[in-house]
Amino acid sequence: MINRAGQITARVWLLASFAFLYLPIVTLITLSFNESPLVTSWTGFSLRWYEELARDEQIVEGFVLSLKIALLTATASVLLGSFAAVAMTRFKRFTGRTLFIGMVNSPLVMPEVIIGLSLLLMLVSVQQATGYPERGLMTIWLGHTLLGMAYATVVVASRLQEMNPQLEEAALDLGARPWQVFFLITLPLISQALLSAWLLTFTLSLDDVVLSAFLSGPGSTTLPITIFSRARLGLNPSVNAVATLTVVLVSAGVVCASVWMARRQRRMAQEMAAAFRAAA
Repeated sequence: MINRAGQITARVWLLASFAFLYLPIVTLITLSFNESPLVTSWTGFSLRWYEELARDEQIVEGFVLSLKIALLTATASVLLGSFAAVAMTRFKRFTGRTLFIGMVNSPLVMPEVIIGLSLLLMLVSVQQATGYPERGLMTIWLGHTLLGMAYATVVVASRLQEMNPQLEEAALDLGARPWQVFFLITLPLISQALLSAWLLTFTLSLDDVVLSAFLSGPGSTTLPITIFSRARLGLNPSVNAVATLTVVLVSAGVVCASVWMARRQRRMAQEMAAAFRAAA
């Protein structure tokens, strides 16, 4: 009886947690199809705000800019984060290792306001001395990559720590060079972690406001900054439409990645089982 009551309580808390997390998103998606400009009244289903969204140049340009920065940030973060993760997990002793680990992890615990302000001061000083870079896509990308690399390093390093080092040692014993071991053994085994890190850093960059506000310049306003600036004067329902499209885009990426990872995991399990049968 007590166990059943505990199960019911756990399910209620689970449903309440899901409602707390996803009910606002469902409400936003529903209101994007509302014909009325007022949130408090539903006057009928309409695609009016999606049509207005297509004519809103500021929103469209901000979305395109945010998408470009997110793609560049995710790719650069995964590359740099993978190198940092390999250095942290495969090289236990080198000069400055403790400092290196601390510097890589510091963006995770440091407020974004401090990161954005410090980057702004540094880039302004560099621009005054060299004339480059101007505040815009490049500076926003640098700031997002600094933060995204820290998250990617944690994801990839956790997967590297779980790997069996004997697999890489066996490849080295069989005559493979270190770069062959990395590309033929290590990289396929951490591919799921790389994809997870890419999706995480892509999403973080797509909705970042603080760093973008510090590092953006004239003509380089990202979508979150545009939405945030309009929120002060009252949001147009077309913002609900762009938010819905963003949710659909991210959700589609997560679903595709999950399906790919599940299929790859099944394929690897089948290959390992076949290898064990052949060895036996």
